[in-house]
Amino acid sequence: MDQSEELSELISGIYDAALDASLWKEVVGKAARFVGGPGAAIFSKSPVAANGNLHCEYGTDPHYRQLYFDKYLALDPATTGQYFADIGQPIAISDLMPYSDFLETQFYKEWVQPQGLVDFVSAVLDKSVNNAAMFGVFRSEREGIADDEMRARMRLIVPHIRRAVLVSGLIDHKSAEAATFADTLDGLGAGICLVDATGRIVHANVACQVIFDAGDFLSAAGGRIVARDVKINQALQEVFAAAGSGDAAIGTQGIALPLRAADGACYVAHVLPLTSGARHIAGLAYAATAAMFIRRAALDTLSPPEVIARTYKLTPTELNVLLAIVEIGGVPEVAAALGVAETTIKTHLGRLFVKTGAGRQADLVKIVAGFATPLIA
Repeated sequence: MDQSEELSELISGIYDAALDASLWKEVVGKAARFVGGPGAAIFSKSPVAANGNLHCEYGTDPHYRQLYFDKYLALDPATTGQYFADIGQPIAISDLMPYSDFLETQFYKEWVQPQGLVDFVSAVLDKSVNNAAMFGVFRSEREGIADDEMRARMRLIVPHIRRAVLVSGLIDHKSAEAATFADTLDGLGAGICLVDATGRIVHANVACQVIFDAGDFLSAAGGRIVARDVKINQALQEVFAAAGSGDAAIGTQGIALPLRAADGACYVAHVLPLTSGARHIAGLAYAATAAMFIRRAALDTLSPPEVIARTYKLTPTELNVLLAIVEIGGVPEVAAALGVAETTIKTHLGRLFVKTGAGRQADLVKIVAGFATPLIA
């Protein structure tokens, strides 16, 4: 199987997993092999609360997996930088800090090295004020640190994983196990509409019909979906047409399309192709090429750390040190908590003083406290 065939099969499996959660582990394993690593995971974590959750994994050690969430997440020097990365952008350790510094951390010496790992390339799938959902692939000593080919392969599949994860989150899989496809759609709280390649509506669930009847940001005109916003309407028609050409053709189109109601309420639409894999059966049954999922969107609010980082133009490592200074205290304590040398913390502290205009650590604490939402619960 050449790369194009492998990619096509993988993308098809990714989208099947959006509707059948039992397929995720197998799909994540295939994604790891395609990108070039022994293991991979879909997970979420917070740089503020230093906690997280594993949603799906393949090829990771159960013992070290538990250790990470129990102890080493708080010591992981990559967490803050991963959270602030652009959605969908592959990020390796060397993108966040000098690799030589990473080798000196407690996290590397006690958690990474014992497993024979050398790198981890992640991409943000979605984020909230305090949390980020990510997909990442590990690199072992055999594969070496991340290279351009690995990054390129990540870019090929991350948009599809993101779409599948976002759609999967809208479906109550447990209640849908024994239901037909139409019954599943009709029982969901999100608006769901099946369309053909021309945007013709072939099935709309109750929640979607309510949206159409309101005739606000989306309506049904002549049996086809029409968006009030001209640019969004054009994007929808293009993604519906692309879905008719198969999974790979849809690419990054139709992921989190923004929709705004007249009263200012924000909604988001995700388009899932129905032309390949297990979804093909449902598509044929309804003469549909795509399913559009519509949900109310949360306010796009920056987290307090992100506001601070943007205000003072801090790097992820500098922000990490700043938060640690506020939460933990002095240089020795922060160095011990982050697993690096005191001289390293002093270097970053000096840069923080220059960028923020602070003259001492107490001033840094006051700066952070001056932002609207406290960083420490």
